[in-house]
Amino acid sequence: MFSLLRENIRIAMDSIKGQVLRTILTILIIAIGITALVGILTFLGALEKTITGDFASMGANTFNLQRYEFNTRNNRDREKINPIINYRNVRAFNDKFQYPFSKTSVSFTGTRGAEVKYENEKTDPEASVLGVNENYLENTGTEIDKGRNFTFFDIQNNNHVCLIGSDFTKNLFKNTNPIGKTISIRGVKFKVIGLLESKGATFRNNQDLKVLIPLQLARSIFTLPNINYNISVKVDDKQFLEGAQDEAIVTFRNIRGLSPVEENNFGLERSDDLINRISNITSYLYYAAWIISIITVFGSSIALMNIMLVSVTERTREIGVRKALGAKKHTISGQFFLETVIIGQFGGLIGIILGIAVGSLAASISNFEFTIPWLAIVAAVVTSFLTAVVSGLYPAVKAANQDPIESLRYE
Repeated sequence: MFSLLRENIRIAMDSIKGQVLRTILTILIIAIGITALVGILTFLGALEKTITGDFASMGANTFNLQRYEFNTRNNRDREKINPIINYRNVRAFNDKFQYPFSKTSVSFTGTRGAEVKYENEKTDPEASVLGVNENYLENTGTEIDKGRNFTFFDIQNNNHVCLIGSDFTKNLFKNTNPIGKTISIRGVKFKVIGLLESKGATFRNNQDLKVLIPLQLARSIFTLPNINYNISVKVDDKQFLEGAQDEAIVTFRNIRGLSPVEENNFGLERSDDLINRISNITSYLYYAAWIISIITVFGSSIALMNIMLVSVTERTREIGVRKALGAKKHTISGQFFLETVIIGQFGGLIGIILGIAVGSLAASISNFEFTIPWLAIVAAVVTSFLTAVVSGLYPAVKAANQDPIESLRYE
């Protein structure tokens, strides 16, 4: 049995080598379908990992108080406009919310177009400056690469200190340790006490080109009206999360002066709720990717079948000679079937390589985090094999059922 299989493989390989142009075209047809499948799945995998990674860094024990609920804040047709979370709300919440084993982070974005100066060097006006308190890094899952975090006294005493993103080491502090150096933002000087670990960029939002400064100092520098503040609460243990959420809602309702019958005029979101929503959205994208890829592969399988039928027709006399020499039906069908499977696997291999290359290129252009798409690779191997099986069955059966006498007369 194994000797017959080896013989069929050898014959199939000889036939493939003898029809180089046809084989290349057939492999390319399969490769196009597999490239579409792998490329789309690779890109979606990078997209999902990047987005979920950004939200997961906040931790499963964190929730945010914000102006709107996640599912309504982007609704243009909403009838109710919630008031912003202003500084008075923030101060009142900090004073009144005293849930055990919890830490509250307060922050706001002063500007996204700051020019940061160091000695005779300066950045383009595209740096973000955030006013934060001492719990911001822990609640957002941001790590320190060098130096230290803000202390309670830094925030309370309005010390002129700051934390900077990793991208500043590529321009202002190239080949220089930034810790202890003094930078200037809008004429105000800050001493760099910490360098943040790189977090990359999402949808062109560079998270590594930002400066964190004490909250009160930021308020004195950036005096725009109607600043909306961000409140984030993190509990030490997930078992306290529900209780902390309930306490936060009651506290903020009292701050807003809401009666028991009035609805909340603010939103509360848990970080893992956002991750679940994003996963649901990307699942639909995966379904769409599979539908597109299946249509492409279906077209490839039809083309492969037609090419193999042409091959059977052109090799009719060869089939007759083999049958005259004693070859049985299963030997003939096995030869053509193996030939189709081998071509399909070659096409699948090339499609996987091209698909990963295309998907990783698209992910790189979009600044998404690329990972090896194992799911896409497995799907491509299985799909290319099934495509070859489906496409090779009919030509193999047709070849096996050829009449040997008629085949020998074929010119």
